Amino acid sequence: MSGVEGLVVCEAVDIVIGEDFEVFVRDAEPRLRRALIGAVGVDRAADAVGEALAYAFAHWSDVRTMDNPVGFLYRVGQSKSRPRKRLRLLRADPVRLPDVEPGLADALAALPLSQRAAVWLAHGCDWSHAEIAESLQVSTSTVAFSTDSPPFVTATTTPPSR
Repeated sequence: MSGVEGLVVCEAVDIVIGEDFEVFVRDAEPRLRRALIGAVGVDRAADAVGEALAYAFAHWSDVRTMDNPVGFLYRVGQSKSRPRKRLRLLRADPVRLPDVEPGLADALAALPLSQRAAVWLAHGCDWSHAEIAESLQVSTSTVAFSTDSPPFVTATTTPPSR
């Protein structure tokens, strides 16, 4: 094979891989962004998603064959963005706040990090217990206890004191 033919084959492979990755990103990015907001806060979510997708691109041959690539990239995004200041789950701009219980952000922030992540992924992102367990590297029973147990229900449903 001549150098030119090899170059054409490589370009064709790059185009196919590029299109495959673009399809993956269109599907995974919104889920990943929403999940990472609960783990790293709204201020660092964009950076965490960018880091996770950069990792996916650099390791695409491995990531594309994973059973739960979004769960794996969730962990990458978490580890690539370490907290540097207090976690904010919701933006301060009252015009852009979603219609949620006013005490929800404080209740979630009061939970231990592992439980907060599980609760956010289960109730905020509609991830299954199996997906959460794989992503957080815990058992599904731990996820069920963390997301459905009375301490969580009490912490998030107790009306704010006036």
